[in-house]
Amino acid sequence: MTGLDGEILEPEHLSGEKTKGADESSVRAGFWRTFAKAAQQIPFAEDVVAAYYCALDPNTPGKAKAVLLGALAYFIMPMDAVPDFLALVGFSDDIAVLTLAIATVRSNLTEAHRIAARKSIANLDADKTRA
Repeated sequence: MTGLDGEILEPEHLSGEKTKGADESSVRAGFWRTFAKAAQQIPFAEDVVAAYYCALDPNTPGKAKAVLLGALAYFIMPMDAVPDFLALVGFSDDIAVLTLAIATVRSNLTEAHRIAARKSIANLDADKTRA
């Protein structure tokens, strides 16, 4: 990943304290695996990846992080309101939750988050064509 990724993915601080909890660690552990499965079904994939970077950015306000981490944690859970393995509709509830979360904190998504998202998606696409 890029140098920007290293800056964004360093340990975060929430109101001066290191963030803790299953949401952040779960999101870090499962985001890319779930995103790779769902990318074709998400019409705003760049926004979702930018939201991931925003949620892990130490400069993002605590309330925005909480909203995004909650939505991203819901996204990576395999069994939610509509299980993700169901064809065509599996990620529809995830998309609704992500849409609302991103709309709520849109002002916190920076150009740096969007650039990192575009680079990450391009790298995923390049990896797919090589495979």
